[in-house]
Amino acid sequence: MCSLNSGKPLHEYLRSHAKVSPNKQAVIFYGRTLTYEDLDELSDRFAHYLHSQGIRKGDKVALFLPNCPQYIICHFGIQKIGAIVGPCNPMFKEWELEYEVNDLEAKAIVTLDQLYPVVEKAKPNTTLQLVITTSYIDFLPEKPIPEFPEVLQEKKYYPDATDLSNILRTWSADCPNVGLDIDEDVCLIVYTSGSTGLPKGAMLTYRNALYKSQGVAETRGFHSDDVALSIMPICHIAGMLFMNVSFYTGGTIVLLNRFTPEAAMDVIERHRVTVAQTVVPMNVAIINHPHAAQVDFSSLRVNSCTSFGIQLTEEISNQWKALTGIGLFESAYGLSETHTGDSLMAPEAIKFGTTGKPIPGTKIKILSLNEPRQELPIGEEGEIVVKSPGVFKGYLNKPEATAKTLRDGWVYTGDIGKFDEDGYLYFLGRIKEMIKCSGYSVFPEDVELLLNKHQAVSESAVIGIPDPIRGEAVKAFVVLHPDYENSITPEELILWSKEKMAAYKYPRHIEFRETLPKTGTGKLLRRVLADEEKAKVKIK
Repeated sequence: MCSLNSGKPLHEYLRSHAKVSPNKQAVIFYGRTLTYEDLDELSDRFAHYLHSQGIRKGDKVALFLPNCPQYIICHFGIQKIGAIVGPCNPMFKEWELEYEVNDLEAKAIVTLDQLYPVVEKAKPNTTLQLVITTSYIDFLPEKPIPEFPEVLQEKKYYPDATDLSNILRTWSADCPNVGLDIDEDVCLIVYTSGSTGLPKGAMLTYRNALYKSQGVAETRGFHSDDVALSIMPICHIAGMLFMNVSFYTGGTIVLLNRFTPEAAMDVIERHRVTVAQTVVPMNVAIINHPHAAQVDFSSLRVNSCTSFGIQLTEEISNQWKALTGIGLFESAYGLSETHTGDSLMAPEAIKFGTTGKPIPGTKIKILSLNEPRQELPIGEEGEIVVKSPGVFKGYLNKPEATAKTLRDGWVYTGDIGKFDEDGYLYFLGRIKEMIKCSGYSVFPEDVELLLNKHQAVSESAVIGIPDPIRGEAVKAFVVLHPDYENSITPEELILWSKEKMAAYKYPRHIEFRETLPKTGTGKLLRRVLADEEKAKVKIK
């Protein structure tokens, strides 16, 4: 790994590749190709436009986009002028988007035309000054290959929004030269949560992104000849890191809007994909597909995956190896506050049940839950704490939360783990109350805040319960206002929630209660509710 005093922002690697290999494929999207020269020039054009609109170093620009080339163009264009990318989940509804945009104090947002109605509803209550829209059609060939997974609607224009395709067509690639400090300047704010409170914006630097890209590339042996299947959401830190690795090495990304086994198998064979990052249910869906045996997987050499929904086992890995010629392995341990990837599994040294070893330059300790200053020996379980060049600068505008999590350069993760005698890290669970639904992070207070907006809800408490499909599902305990006690059902409240919250977030189960367990100071005791649910399972 290169010296911590060397290196440059990732967009400068993009510039270098564009000069050395201008015609090399950078992104392939359903048959539409962007070369490195294309990607560099288009992101320069977008950077120039933003600067002309008064966006300056340190300003925040929200990206409310699914996987598409426009996300990548805007991501690097924003960072080229020292502005800060604020990814927003494209599944957000009005209130969720409003919260995140306001917390960011974002001046501008780029959104898909199909998502504009959500932005339109939220905008009057936000700091947004500039709205830019784009359409899938702008970066798709006439006949997408493989079949595009969404119904392609006619492109929509809005009088209060600027069209991205017009910007990329008419503005020059005269990108302003902005002085950047790779170690100090924030380039990305991703939202996460501790054990309490609403989602918090973790401030990540250009160095954080570079360091983790280098770590993955070196641990996995990625290089410029690699063709990477980018199927994870790039608005999330794991998908974003995988994207960054390709542009760091000068490789090619085959970008899919969303997963279907048919599309994944098609592009692996068609584009001779060499490296992939998946979640286990994706691999299982391909293994069980009736046409999988007819697909040529011989180009694949590395497939890291994450145990969301289905736990990776050696049996599943062996089934994948029988089909493709390579095994699967658990990708990593990490969190948003460290740009993820604190420990990585090397393909040549797989140990099932673990998350690999700390990458070079990363220190990980296991501390006692009872004596927080006491480091525990090998084999003992405690809190995972991390220190590395990937550690964030803190939470946006939340000094108290920052001080609790970031102490003397160490991130106190709130996660439980242990090391074995070979130096492999085991992730054993979360101290935090965060819920993982289908790979997405769900924060209890976030759901509670939205639920409490319903006129019938007096108060609520949210926990995660086991779910065979999603890993965990959201269950809400609700106290109704007296006037509504006999006029609304749990099912009606679930349907209301489905309309108001992202699909991964809304409660699948609601139980009405007369009261909720609390401390003497009035703090919700979600753990009591969780223990009650566990007891029900044991009784059954």
